[in-house]
Amino acid sequence: MIKVCIIGAGPSGITAAKTLKEAGIDFVCYEKGSDIGGVWRYNNDNGLSSAYKSLHINTNRNLMAYSDFPMPEHYAMFPHHEEIIRYFEDYVRHFDIRKFIRFKSAVARVSPEKDGRFEVKLEDGSSELFTHVIVANGHHWNPRYPEFEGKFEGEVMHSHYYREPDQIKNKDVLVVGIGNSAVDIACEAARQYSGKVVISTRSGAYITPNWIWSIPFDSLANPATARLPLWIQRKLLGLTLWLARGKQEDYGVPKPKRPLLSEHPTLSQDLLNLSGRGAVKFKPNIKKLEGRTVYFEDGTSQDFDILVYSTGYKITFPFLKHIPQFDVEETNDIRLYKKVIDPGFPGLFFIGLMQPLGAIMPLSEVQSKWIVSVLKGTTVLPTVAKMKEEIMRDKQKMSERYKSSARHTLQVDFHVYKNELEKMMK
Repeated sequence: MIKVCIIGAGPSGITAAKTLKEAGIDFVCYEKGSDIGGVWRYNNDNGLSSAYKSLHINTNRNLMAYSDFPMPEHYAMFPHHEEIIRYFEDYVRHFDIRKFIRFKSAVARVSPEKDGRFEVKLEDGSSELFTHVIVANGHHWNPRYPEFEGKFEGEVMHSHYYREPDQIKNKDVLVVGIGNSAVDIACEAARQYSGKVVISTRSGAYITPNWIWSIPFDSLANPATARLPLWIQRKLLGLTLWLARGKQEDYGVPKPKRPLLSEHPTLSQDLLNLSGRGAVKFKPNIKKLEGRTVYFEDGTSQDFDILVYSTGYKITFPFLKHIPQFDVEETNDIRLYKKVIDPGFPGLFFIGLMQPLGAIMPLSEVQSKWIVSVLKGTTVLPTVAKMKEEIMRDKQKMSERYKSSARHTLQVDFHVYKNELEKMMK
């Protein structure tokens, strides 16, 4: 008899729970904190949330929503995190999921048994056996810090711990990184008008606005454009960006050396405006730290009060670290068939473990449906050898498109990936 354990009641865990419930599959969902929502619950008592007070989603509400539960039309097109967590609470209530979630139940260890089952042990010492385990513990909660020569004697903080503007007010701020959180924090610091705000970036990023022609920019992507050759996609995106905001370097924002769609884009409606006003400036990678002085690779130096490292996260599974292939914190290089299954452990599934050009939630929903189809036998997995071959092909394809870094190990094209799983279920 099938019995499934879900680890985590964040956006991926709750859609897995809903999908298993509808399929009539016996399951339990363990959640470390006292409520649902994962990283989207501000100051979540599970200690893993990176949400800051001003956080809004950077994917429009229609693309972020689950397929059978649209976000309310009275929501802003790019809602605040309080609206997002309310949406997840409404989803759990509507589909009557809460009764399947065991809160304040942190998983300490997942151990494969000889009979193919898994022993799931909680931090309170209790344990239970399951035929399958779905890991949905997220990948934006264990901060990654870079290593530079020397030591900075001012304040140091990772963006994971940033909550409100008072933490950076009246300070000269250096933000290291140019992802979405980095840019949000830099813009918030600049709006305080109280000190220098500088972004240090190794390779830059293409800055994508939230809006173009009064419609959400991300709504321009669709299954048809996703099937076009990459060079055509780059031409179309380049033209659209030029129409939307001209050349980003004209605002003082450095242009990446790699072509479009070779880096994860950064969405911001504010950065170009603030940079054009001189409120946010840019420096290359850090060469050395000394006291409160930061030396950059272009030979310049500058003093700062605080360094905010917005340098990404480590993929971490504390309950699986005793299995070598899941101890990937240093490289983020986890190799899964369809981003879901390790061929050596066919009863162990991972959902939401991806970085799409779009929202994660609809993809986690499709992954959950695919897992159910595997459990019910309507989708048959390839042999272990074939799964490993596809994993290597996918890794090679990603390495040709994206630069080698911990940031790009989880990349997927939203529509291409979603279509693959849907085809397999047919």
